[in-house]
Amino acid sequence: MKKKFSLFALFSCWLTTAYLQETHPLPNMVIFIGDDLAVRDIGPYGNEVVRTPSLEKLSRESMVFDCAFAASPTCGPSRSSLFTAMYPMKHGAHGNHSGVRAGTTSMVQQLSALGYHVAIAGKLHVGPRDVFPFERIEGTNVPEPEHEERPGLFYDLNLGPVDEWLRKQRAGKPFVLIVADHSPHVVWPETPAYDADEVDIPPIHINTADTRRARARYYTDVTKMDKNVGKLMAMLEAHGMLNRSIVMFTADQGPQWAFGKWGLYDYGVQVPLIVRWPGHVSAGVRTKALVSHVDIMPTMVAIANGTNPANIDGQSFLEVLKNPEAAHRQLVFASHTGDREMNRSPMRMLRTDRYKYILNLAPDTLYNTHMNKATDHDGGREYWPSWRTESFRDSHAAAVLWRYHNRPEEELYDIQADPWELMNLAADSTYSSLLGQFREEMAAIREKQGDHETGPEDLNAKPDQGEQKGPVAPYVF
Repeated sequence: MKKKFSLFALFSCWLTTAYLQETHPLPNMVIFIGDDLAVRDIGPYGNEVVRTPSLEKLSRESMVFDCAFAASPTCGPSRSSLFTAMYPMKHGAHGNHSGVRAGTTSMVQQLSALGYHVAIAGKLHVGPRDVFPFERIEGTNVPEPEHEERPGLFYDLNLGPVDEWLRKQRAGKPFVLIVADHSPHVVWPETPAYDADEVDIPPIHINTADTRRARARYYTDVTKMDKNVGKLMAMLEAHGMLNRSIVMFTADQGPQWAFGKWGLYDYGVQVPLIVRWPGHVSAGVRTKALVSHVDIMPTMVAIANGTNPANIDGQSFLEVLKNPEAAHRQLVFASHTGDREMNRSPMRMLRTDRYKYILNLAPDTLYNTHMNKATDHDGGREYWPSWRTESFRDSHAAAVLWRYHNRPEEELYDIQADPWELMNLAADSTYSSLLGQFREEMAAIREKQGDHETGPEDLNAKPDQGEQKGPVAPYVF
C-alpha cells in the first residue's frame, strides 16, 4: 500500500511540474556583455555626447540599476565571477587569463539542471571548459578586415550565427544565451564617427588634442557595441522571443582609461545593469539597490525556481526586480590581482551606497598599466606622451599623473559628495570610526575568501591545470 502511494505521489508531482511548465513556462534569459565600458559613457547613465540609441530604448523598457558593480576590474576574473557567483579569490581565477579551480560550479551546470539550454557567443575568456561547458556558437568571433593572420585584439562580434542559433531553438525548451561583444575594448576603430572637439573629458583625465582623438575613437566603439545590442533585440523580436525573454545588459568592467580598468574606483568597477522582463519588471524605472555581478546567477536560478549552492557569494535580487525600492546589499566587495607582468598593484575594495574603502596591498610599488607601458596597441600609447608633456606645464595634469602612479595604503571616499573620488578621507580624523569599521569588514571578508595575499602576484607560481591544453581561459573559441 505504501509503495502504491509513493508511486502515486511521484506521478502527481510529475503532472504538477508538467502543468506548471505548460501554464507558466520558464523565460529565456539573454545577457549582453560589453567589454571595457564605463557606466558613465552611455546614454542611460547620463552621457549626453555618446550615441547609444539601442541602449536608451532598452532602458525605457527596463529597470536600470544605478549601483551595480563588477567583482573585479579585469576581464577574466570579472567574467568568472559573473558566471560562478563567487568573488575572484574564492573561485581562484583572480589573476587575468587564469582559470578557476577545478570542481567549481558555474551557471552552465546550475541552469542546465533546471532545464535550460546554455550557450555563449563572442568573447569567452574563462576556463577550464569543464567548469564552463557552454555550447559555443561557432563563427561569432571574426577578425576585423586586414587582421586575418594575427587578429589578437582585432576580433569582432559576428551576430549572424546567433540569428541562426535562435532560429533552431525549439518551443518549450528555454535557453540562456550569453552574447559577449569585443567592443569597446581596445583596439578602437581607426576612423572615428565623432569629432575630437565634441567629446567630453572626465575631470580625472588630461585634456589634450591626443586625448580627444583617442576618446572620439573610444566613443565610436561604444556606438558600434550599441548597434550590436539593437541587432540582437531585433533578432529576438523577429523570432517571436523578445517578450518571452529576460534581457540583461551589462559590461565586464570599466574602460581602458586612467582610473578605470585595473583599478577599484567607480570608473573601473561600476557597471551598467539594465534588465528587461515584460510583465514582471516595470518599464522605465530605476533602482538604487546595491548589487554585484555575483548576484546575477543566483537571480537567474531563483527565476527558474531552483536552489542556489550554499558556497557562493551571490544573493538573488529577484525582490528588487519586483520592487525597485527594495533594499539588497549593505556593501559590495571587489578585488584586483594583476595581469602577470603588467598591472602589478593588487588592491581590495568595499563600497556601500555612500562610501568607498580601498586597501592597496603594494603601496610602495608605482602603479603602472598597459595604458602607460604598452607600446604594441592602443589604449594609452596614442595619448600618454601628451599627458607626460602636459604634466610639466599644468598643475591639474601633474596632479592626475601623480595620483595615477602613487596609491596610498588606504583610501576612503564619500561618493555622494565626491563622485570622481578625488578627496581621500583616510587620514581625516573625522572619519576614523568609519575607517575602523571598514578595516574590520575587510579583514572578515578576506578571511572568508581565503585571501591572504600581501603583495603582487607570484610570477613563479604555476597553478595546477591538470591536462589542460592551450590557454586555460582562451580569449575566444
